[in-house]
Amino acid sequence: MKYSCLIVDDEKVLADSTAEYFNLFGVKTAVTYGADGCRNFFKENSAELILLDINLGDGSGFDLCRQLRADTDIPILFISARTSDDDKIIALNIGGDDYVQKPYSLGVLLAKVRAVLKRFCKNKVKQYSDGYLTVDFETKQVYAGGSAVKLTSLEFRLLRYLIENADKVISKRELFEKVWQDKFTGDGTLNVHIRRLREAVEVNPNEPGYIITVWGDGYKFSPQGERR
Repeated sequence: MKYSCLIVDDEKVLADSTAEYFNLFGVKTAVTYGADGCRNFFKENSAELILLDINLGDGSGFDLCRQLRADTDIPILFISARTSDDDKIIALNIGGDDYVQKPYSLGVLLAKVRAVLKRFCKNKVKQYSDGYLTVDFETKQVYAGGSAVKLTSLEFRLLRYLIENADKVISKRELFEKVWQDKFTGDGTLNVHIRRLREAVEVNPNEPGYIITVWGDGYKFSPQGERR
């Protein structure tokens, strides 16, 4: 089943009342009360946004966020009573999109959730296809020259980020922060993944037409392939 929002919070009364309020105002919302419940939820359901508490009865929201980021790039808003600036920094560095302090106003939180959903859905690209290369962002299927291509989760996220920013030069730093969620990833790691992507999707990996190196600046994705 498809939901607009999933709340992951072990404070059941608060989570239930928030979900009830959101549903009342047309934001279809589900609730799970821990990390295991969240993982099980995504086996049969989907959500466009996650409200994630840091302190969960069966684990850490930080650890769960890292796990989720291996498979999805949907917005994750942390909700927590913790006030440490370090917590906020960690939340954003591991892939969180915002940090909401408890106790929160239901009306203010609903407005924030609606704004994020609107922005995410507006910018969400469902598929790229040019006759040779096809990338389906919902099913995570990739085809090059009519043949299925197998990519790791990280390789797929890297390809998706490049495609969604097509014709824009993306710096290595931006790729580290947005794809790896890590400012300290090394050039060697990025170079390996770029090479693997080129071997998977380019007609000639030695003369890439899609994933172009812009020397001294970074990389860009060229729609249609410059040399195809």
